[in-house]
Amino acid sequence: MSGIEALADHKRRRIEELIARTADAGGVSLVRDAGRRLLRNPTAIVGGTIIVLFLIVAIFAPLVAPHDPVQRFPELIKDLTVDTIPGATAGHPLGSDPLGRDFASRMIFGARQTLFVGVLATLIGLLLGVLLGAVAGAVGGWIDVLIMRFTDVMLALPSLLLAITLVALASRSTQWTVIIAVAVVNVPIFARLLRGSMLAQRGSDHVLAARALGVKPRNIVLRHMLPNSLTAVIVQATLTFAVAILDAAALSFLGLGDPDINRAEWGLMLGVDGVRYFEVRPELAYFPALAIIVVALGFTLLGEAIREALDPKNRR
Repeated sequence: MSGIEALADHKRRRIEELIARTADAGGVSLVRDAGRRLLRNPTAIVGGTIIVLFLIVAIFAPLVAPHDPVQRFPELIKDLTVDTIPGATAGHPLGSDPLGRDFASRMIFGARQTLFVGVLATLIGLLLGVLLGAVAGAVGGWIDVLIMRFTDVMLALPSLLLAITLVALASRSTQWTVIIAVAVVNVPIFARLLRGSMLAQRGSDHVLAARALGVKPRNIVLRHMLPNSLTAVIVQATLTFAVAILDAAALSFLGLGDPDINRAEWGLMLGVDGVRYFEVRPELAYFPALAIIVVALGFTLLGEAIREALDPKNRR
């Protein structure tokens, strides 16, 4: 008996050591492990830095911008001609736009407008996509078939072409028509992704256990299947935000966005001023285009890094 007791005591001490080691390491949950790998991932750091700077500029635009974005300055207007648009001068680091307004201030306020359009378009598309995907994945049957065929039709069309079609159907192009068009384009992406994740959850152990215990189907869907299926959708939302910015900028560039020339928005600045006056002052196109590319790149880098960090196959 003493040998058996000694062996049991040795195993008990080993288990206690493992528990203590795990506690000292801070746990091994997927979220914490993903967070640690994100902090060590140069791609995530670069993408996160770009996004943080973009958010700071957008949120605090009235404090960061040196001037009112719609104010016309006499010192800039007097130098405006058909073939000349003033460049950098004292108090106006990026010079003037074609109407004698401070171009740097309009670029800064353009970040706020781009953030507003991108966030709303992504959130609306996410909510509608989650609703359709959850219904399709939870109910199944002919409802699932109907919803998925509808999303297949939408995915069969190029996203930008579909957005252009939706905006063209509106009686008058506004900022909200752009937001709704970009949101609708992203709905089938979220719907199919969530539906696939929920179908994978149907045969999982915790769902089968909940059914065996007699948990109501509605509670199984809302408390077990849906929460465990949202991770991939949230990661996709980060990537979709970059696409939403590009699509909104493309619509504005094509003249289908907000017609208000006083509103500072990068896509509108690129399409209305940048192309029209490209030979006179190409910087009017370079700066908005560069800003759109950099911000979209930041969200893409961070989204890909989060996807890799949350992938269980990448855990070591």
